[in-house]
Amino acid sequence: MSRDVVDIHIDLVRQCLEGRSGAHKALYDLYSRQMFSVAIRLLKDREEAEDVLQESFSDAFKNLNAFRGDSSFGSWLKRIVVNKSLNRIKKRKLAYVDVDGTEIEEEQVEESSYPNLSVAQIQNCMTNLADGFRIVLTLYLFEGFTHKEIAAELKISVGTSKSQYMRAKLKLKELIIEQYGE
Repeated sequence: MSRDVVDIHIDLVRQCLEGRSGAHKALYDLYSRQMFSVAIRLLKDREEAEDVLQESFSDAFKNLNAFRGDSSFGSWLKRIVVNKSLNRIKKRKLAYVDVDGTEIEEEQVEESSYPNLSVAQIQNCMTNLADGFRIVLTLYLFEGFTHKEIAAELKISVGTSKSQYMRAKLKLKELIIEQYGE
């Protein structure tokens, strides 16, 4: 394991590998809410997100010996959740508009903060975004993917990823203003 990454839950991972009682449940309890949030943001369907969560933990526990410690356990698990979510999304055959050459200037979308809105209110507005917008926005903003990674995962161009992201921000702002005022 790499010593560059400090993983506060590495002892629990070791206990799981040793077959110690309760270690799997402890890891599940530590990460399940966060991983469910990732899945629900991407999938927008509670049952599907719950399925992805269970499948992700099942795969993670089955393949725990593949965890090398190059990143934290949480990052490794999140990647599994994101990949499983994206696989489900790909099965839906979402349509992305290829907009290479029709880039939106970054300055057109002002960075605004909405200090009077709760996270739940913003998430509510995000659920009203078109799937393509919501997925790219979520991957870029919340999951830390680059546009190149998004493009590769979704089989779209980098330009389309950037454009979908910028358009998603504009649409989200519209939805926030529409629902909650300025």
